[in-house]
Amino acid sequence: MKLGVVGGSGLYEMEGLEVGKLERVSTPYGPPSADYRVGRYQDVEVVFLPRHGVPHSIPPHRVNYRANIFGFRELGVTQILSISATGAVNPDLKPGALVLLDQIVDLTSGRETTFFDGPRIHHVDFTVPYCSEMQDIIEMAGKETGVPLQRGGTYVCTNGPRLETAAEIRLYSGFGADVVGMTGMPEAVLARELEICFGALSVVTNMAAGLTVGRLTTREVVGSMRDAHKKLSVLLTGSFRSLCLRPRSCDCGSALRDSSL
Repeated sequence: MKLGVVGGSGLYEMEGLEVGKLERVSTPYGPPSADYRVGRYQDVEVVFLPRHGVPHSIPPHRVNYRANIFGFRELGVTQILSISATGAVNPDLKPGALVLLDQIVDLTSGRETTFFDGPRIHHVDFTVPYCSEMQDIIEMAGKETGVPLQRGGTYVCTNGPRLETAAEIRLYSGFGADVVGMTGMPEAVLARELEICFGALSVVTNMAAGLTVGRLTTREVVGSMRDAHKKLSVLLTGSFRSLCLRPRSCDCGSALRDSSL
């Protein structure tokens, strides 16, 4: 199993990744966000892509999600771990918390959300948007390494690039949301359409609008991600080898079966 990692705001390089080469990939959907960093992390082959480019120059609604996910497949990646900065909607979560997501609510618009625009059409099942086997391994790594980790959480994906209003956050709380971000979709469904296992790790970088005093700043987001690097490094070191060695028995690899009319 070959592992890909997508890094979000504040995570443009992977500490500990020994980059062997940069791979520029051409896709039918245009260029990916950046060259893929192909290398080794604790003797495990990893392909890393900074979602917003290097330097950070691509806003969330302009990320070429189709090219990014397609490029991973071209490089032989069979499972992708998405790491993203999020705001806490659930007041029990605090900045620095790590959440293994299990559900998502998509409120984006104007994004290219499928590889199957026709004449070939597939309606993939998305009841469970993330690979449970990947989540099992990462959860176990958290327990073994002592890194606090919440298993299960609902991510509301907004369009951005503006941050949310306090009224919107109250609405999302009514949805049962735990965190809010701008990049979770269509990444997850595009990976499903290519039958790639997809897991998502959310780093809470701030309390969402209306849950804290004062205005929200991007400086807060980047600073919290920097503070979380050590925990992330320990958690990833504990999980990557198991992820790459696991036998693939999940349904992700057959997502297109019986999905067309």
